[in-house]
Amino acid sequence: MTTPQLPQRSTDGTVGKALEILDQVAEFGRPVRFAELLANSPHPKATLYRLLQTLTNQGMLRFDEQSQAYAPGLRLVRLAHAAWRQSSLAPLARPHLDALSETVGETIHLAQLDQGQVLYVDKRNAQTPIEMFSQAGKIGPGYCTGVGKAMIAHLDADGREDAIRRQAYLRHTPQTLSTEAEFRIELEAIRAEGVAFDREEHEPGIICIAAPILSANGRVMGAVSITSSLQRRSLESLDTLRPLLLKTANDISESAESWQFPT
Repeated sequence: MTTPQLPQRSTDGTVGKALEILDQVAEFGRPVRFAELLANSPHPKATLYRLLQTLTNQGMLRFDEQSQAYAPGLRLVRLAHAAWRQSSLAPLARPHLDALSETVGETIHLAQLDQGQVLYVDKRNAQTPIEMFSQAGKIGPGYCTGVGKAMIAHLDADGREDAIRRQAYLRHTPQTLSTEAEFRIELEAIRAEGVAFDREEHEPGIICIAAPILSANGRVMGAVSITSSLQRRSLESLDTLRPLLLKTANDISESAESWQFPT
């Protein structure tokens, strides 16, 4: 397993350091021991231990005495539920995702943008499920996913430039856009086309068509996608579902018209 790296973001004092540690623990996807965290920490041993103790005392982490390992705490679960209700499109989009899923029978994703990356906030599995990376709550790359490209392409100029700078451009498959220049060309095409495609760019054999969810004044609120595999469909076949996808994106936008979009 690759050791999770701390997020590359500015540290805002003690609070920023603590949040980075929460991110790191969560990225492991399993209980993690102190030595594992220390091996990849920029903090001295005493500082890391003190921050872990504070997070544990506050219920943000839990510490298992038997395994001597840390995991996300129940307080985080409560906060996550509150964020999902108040800052996520998921509750508003649920009936629209259900309807699209029932009609097309393919995997449906709902995503929002988080510092240039994709946060999957809801998912409907296909009638015959396909194993893939995406799950609600997971973070994915912006430059090689359909939902990520759809959202970044429709940001305003400043937001788009910021998102472009945040991409890693790692080559996940032979089809991955692995340079900023390629990504910029793709974004221009998406703005002209109105939808984005994932052409096996993140996972081999996985393809999708995605559309941005825009407010009445054009602000990016999220994106929705229909995802399948090359064993079941072609990109041309997915494109025939474009009218249904765009209608769903528009219906979600209308449902969210009075939603207080988080800034």
